[in-house]
Amino acid sequence: MWATAAGERAAGRLAAAWPERTRVYAGASVRESLAAAFAGCERVVCFLATGATVRLLAPLLGDKASDPGVVCVDEASRFAVALLGGHGGGANALAEEVAGVLGARPVVTTATDARDLPGLDTLGLPVEGDVAGVSRAVLDGEPVRLAQDTGWPLPALPPNVAADAAGPSLLRVSDRAVPPSPGTAVLRPPSLVVGVGASKGAPAEEVHRLVLDALAGAGLSASSVAALVTAEAKAGEPGVLATAERLGVPLRTYPARDLAAVRVPNPSDAPLVALGTPSVAEAAALMGGGELLVPKRKSAPEGRAAMATCAVVRRPVRGRLAVVGLGPGARDLLTPRAKDELRRAAVLVGLDQYVDQIRDLLRPGTVVIESGLGAEEERARTAVAQARAGRAVALIGSGDAGVYAMASPALAEAGADIDVVGVPGVTAALAAGALLGAPLGHDHVSISLSDLHTPWEVIERRVRAAAEADLVVTFYNPRSRGRDWQLPKALALLAGHRAGSTPVGVVRNASRPDESARVTTLAALDPGSVDMMTVVTVGNTATREIAGRMVTPRGYRWQSTEAGR
Repeated sequence: MWATAAGERAAGRLAAAWPERTRVYAGASVRESLAAAFAGCERVVCFLATGATVRLLAPLLGDKASDPGVVCVDEASRFAVALLGGHGGGANALAEEVAGVLGARPVVTTATDARDLPGLDTLGLPVEGDVAGVSRAVLDGEPVRLAQDTGWPLPALPPNVAADAAGPSLLRVSDRAVPPSPGTAVLRPPSLVVGVGASKGAPAEEVHRLVLDALAGAGLSASSVAALVTAEAKAGEPGVLATAERLGVPLRTYPARDLAAVRVPNPSDAPLVALGTPSVAEAAALMGGGELLVPKRKSAPEGRAAMATCAVVRRPVRGRLAVVGLGPGARDLLTPRAKDELRRAAVLVGLDQYVDQIRDLLRPGTVVIESGLGAEEERARTAVAQARAGRAVALIGSGDAGVYAMASPALAEAGADIDVVGVPGVTAALAAGALLGAPLGHDHVSISLSDLHTPWEVIERRVRAAAEADLVVTFYNPRSRGRDWQLPKALALLAGHRAGSTPVGVVRNASRPDESARVTTLAALDPGSVDMMTVVTVGNTATREIAGRMVTPRGYRWQSTEAGR
């Protein structure tokens, strides 16, 4: 909502940028529009003065757990102010997004953000208890004792939050039902899995009540339930679906044959006859391993037979490994997702020169493990070992971590005992291609000329195949002091299948301050001008130099038809 023409124009820009996300409130008075938006939206953007917005919001406020986040944009679209619900309501993140669209400056005044400290409600876990009191202790640098009933991979925490800290404030990580007390905040890890079985037509209230009673009876918190699990045959059972929705967790299902292979303490003939497995609730809950906290129990409806069963398992603690591509070097080519993962990590592992690129983005307290060139396997093993110890780890690589980088050796080491997340990045080939024009407009291949890990015979066979297939070729690791003959040999192989006039792009340090890019030809390229910081892109037989740029036609029939007219 807005009060002026300038505000209306800015609102229109935002709505045009986010057509699927925005609902425009206009037509009524500003007061009525804001009240309607506040009641109907999770986040609200006001194009009004902050004072006016505060006065209009005052009678609408409830509590921070339920109020939407509100961002206020000034008349000239200079600032996007996170006014209400910074963390819980998402206003801080929204202010950043709105500022990006309008070219404004985000204004975030939340104390933890201003001090670059993690808010307890930004650690990726539900938090309960004396959140304000413990947050204040964290901000003031007072000792806050960290107690983990179940170890869980947390982001980096400030030095004053530690297991051996001695003070009145306590940050507890627990899936147990903890009575509230002053000075104690509780983070709820997603450590519990609830298995359910249900007869056809089992009422939602019966299934839901059974689950809640099972959790309460074992002294467990429903906030730590990660998933509801059952047999595939029960995937569409309304009572099961409704229970998952009420708990706010996903429903996962398993084939009966897989459930039948799980050893359980309380098998039964009834599901074996009906579904082909002697257990549903216990077997489904135990599918991923873990500790059976609540063995199978049945519902107890008054006046009739039970129609639901459930079991609760505490799943094993799993470390988290994020393999993060940093892009080619420029900060603005580092993706938002990569930044988020760097902030989420408690441990960062990487090549020292890459760590230097992003050191300022890390949370205070992040443990950094860095090493020099040539230690890729060691870094991969270190990162996996840290994740296996139950930590949140980020392993970084340049470009895309899955392209000639750290993902391959890391995933060769990682087993099914840790969670692995891949974060894509802009590759050197893409960054170079953008500087050169459009050399990758049709089928293309990337080939590394380094024979440190791959025999030259294999590399040569791949170059020869690319030459015969008329693919655009991007050469990584083209030439070093100790490897000065591979690039001339590869170029000679290509020259046997395409003309000497074929355009060749040579890009060094793409996207970095000292970047350079030039277009030459296959016959004119001097291999001596190339080093390990260079990417060489050789066009195919259709690639042309147009206005100093490399262009590879897409090759669709309609293009040739248009060209012939």
